[in-house]
Amino acid sequence: MAIKAILWDVDGTLLDFLAAERAALRRCFESFGLGVCTDEMIARYSKINAAYWKRLEYGEISRDEVLLGRFVEFFEKEGIQTNAAAFNDEYQYRLGDTICFIDDAYELVKRLRAHVKQYAVTNGTYAAQERKLTRSGLLELFDGVFISEQVGFDKPRPEFFEHVFARIPPFSKDEILIVGDSLTSDMRGGNIAGIKCCWYNPGHAENDAGVRLDYNIDNLRRVEDIAAGRL
Repeated sequence: MAIKAILWDVDGTLLDFLAAERAALRRCFESFGLGVCTDEMIARYSKINAAYWKRLEYGEISRDEVLLGRFVEFFEKEGIQTNAAAFNDEYQYRLGDTICFIDDAYELVKRLRAHVKQYAVTNGTYAAQERKLTRSGLLELFDGVFISEQVGFDKPRPEFFEHVFARIPPFSKDEILIVGDSLTSDMRGGNIAGIKCCWYNPGHAENDAGVRLDYNIDNLRRVEDIAAGRL
């Protein structure tokens, strides 16, 4: 059955999150007078951050615990004294400073508009995602945007997808494709929702989450082939 709707993850799929993360952290360190944020420090923070988001996906902690806890832990381990809550507020804003598309994602989404409906589905915060999507120009290309902070549930929770399905045209589940880089958030969410799942996997990682994958791609341009029934 032809694809009629695509649910796009944003960070790590359409936009290079790691580039935005690096720039935001360095800008915040400068703003808060914390000195230089080295590549090694960024790598350590990124590992902590990823672990917190994974715990959120498994329902172990809340969003607020993610946003504050990651910086509390990071600063404690680095021996840095600062206001973690204020730092996080600034960081959310600064994440929208750096826009780097993956695989010419803007042009891809623009071309696909003639063929399918497209929606953003993201676990990011409203402050960060609204600014990213606006500054990137993606906001005007999408037929709808669903940010978990506004929805009230995070991917992969079934309630997140139920919220989405209630607000888009009544497509058959076989006509909806989710595209994302996370096995535990995007692909597991797609499994739970009963829709087709396309894992964006440029690093050729193993599927260690035991989730169903309808497509495993290393370049976003393959989504055009999927939508056109060529793959």
